[in-house]
Amino acid sequence: MTDLDQLTQALAHNLKRLRTERGFTLEALATRAGVSRGMLIQIEQARTNPSVGTVVKIGDALGVSVQTLLKERDLTVRLVHADQAVRLWSTEAGSHSILLAGTEAPGPLELWQWRLMPGEGSDSDAHPVGTTELIHVTDGVLTLVVGDNEHQVPAGTSATFPSHVAHSYRNNGSEPVEMTMAVSVPPPR
Repeated sequence: MTDLDQLTQALAHNLKRLRTERGFTLEALATRAGVSRGMLIQIEQARTNPSVGTVVKIGDALGVSVQTLLKERDLTVRLVHADQAVRLWSTEAGSHSILLAGTEAPGPLELWQWRLMPGEGSDSDAHPVGTTELIHVTDGVLTLVVGDNEHQVPAGTSATFPSHVAHSYRNNGSEPVEMTMAVSVPPPR
């Protein structure tokens, strides 16, 4: 079984378990997540590999991290070696995001590594109210857009912002942007 097959199986199992634990019907979760019922069925049956955006929406609707949706088993101490980190988004030019680790503490908390190649970017839908993102740029200059406001974040600089509004990460420069990001989502209400 390939790594992708294992992730697809883990997502299928965890989605069905978490949806059932919360008492959500497929229709209720589809409405909460803004994802079609058919897509949820395909994911629960491990018949599709959904986009990162879809997995994030489902996690937000369930009140869990992407890591929780993808994890294979619970461990008290979990070491995530570089070869176990999950690349969830990439482009042919070399931009990518890697989910380094995640936990529920008390709500979802995720640690990401990102690379944005020149001229590329990534848009993110609004997360639940109370979600906060922290970023630290190690190389290049990141253009961070939160709502209608654009901010230049050069190497060596960190930023924090509420991410309950649409936001995006852009590389308008000529060198790759490297950054580390933490995302904290409040526990479900």
